[in-house]
Amino acid sequence: MKVIEAENLSKTFRVKRKEKGMKGSIRAIFNPRTEEIKAVDGVSFSVDEGEVLAFIGPNGAGKSTTIKMLTGILYPDGGRVEVLGIDPIKKRKQLAFQIGTVFGQKEQLWTHLTPYDNFCFFGAIYDIPERETEKRIREIADVFELSGFLNTPVRNLSLGQRIRCEIAASLLHRPRVLFLDEPTIGLDPVVKESIRSLIRQMNREFHTTIFLTSHDIGDIEKLCRRIIIVNSGRIVLDEPMEYLKFSDEPLENIIMKIYQEKESVRQ
Repeated sequence: MKVIEAENLSKTFRVKRKEKGMKGSIRAIFNPRTEEIKAVDGVSFSVDEGEVLAFIGPNGAGKSTTIKMLTGILYPDGGRVEVLGIDPIKKRKQLAFQIGTVFGQKEQLWTHLTPYDNFCFFGAIYDIPERETEKRIREIADVFELSGFLNTPVRNLSLGQRIRCEIAASLLHRPRVLFLDEPTIGLDPVVKESIRSLIRQMNREFHTTIFLTSHDIGDIEKLCRRIIIVNSGRIVLDEPMEYLKFSDEPLENIIMKIYQEKESVRQ
């Protein structure tokens, strides 16, 4: 079953350009110059239920813009997108009950509250009955090993503990699709491996579809079964991970060569 379907997605931003110095600032006020930047340019792909997909590319490749269109935060200029059979543009609230998001650089938890209080808050947002919320908190705390700091304010947690709580909070309403944007950024190797184990576990036990973006080759290599590489707003590779594992060369080098080859062809 296809849980994500994107067809010819496009998104263009109009940005202002300013020259240097005071003259440039004054000119920008009375005679502003703008430039159109095509962040996503005809992107098409689909994702099967239960799949763990790496969606990667250099900074500015269009990864975050694509995710925002898939989750209904941004409207595409062209193309079609469906997530779980729902149009994110027309039914964003309905879709929000079916998906979860974790952004490694942005907090969704209230830092002055404990993880337990945050989980109760999220349970209320998703209209989960109190008794069911308590049950799910116990289950998640056991799976993610949160009991030791469940009642500690989030601001007093380590980065690794906070990320575990962020992922746990995104699973409280049992989403069918989870979008993970740089979930292991800034973590030490031991904590990274712990987070990866949790991601594998929730995919295995809850059959959650994982849509992962990461600059960490370890995340990609150890978690994902398929890889989509985007560059300059376009897909340059969409293959199973086995496609990249025939060579003894490190995966990072292979990916860099793909960037270079595709750019040279386009030029």
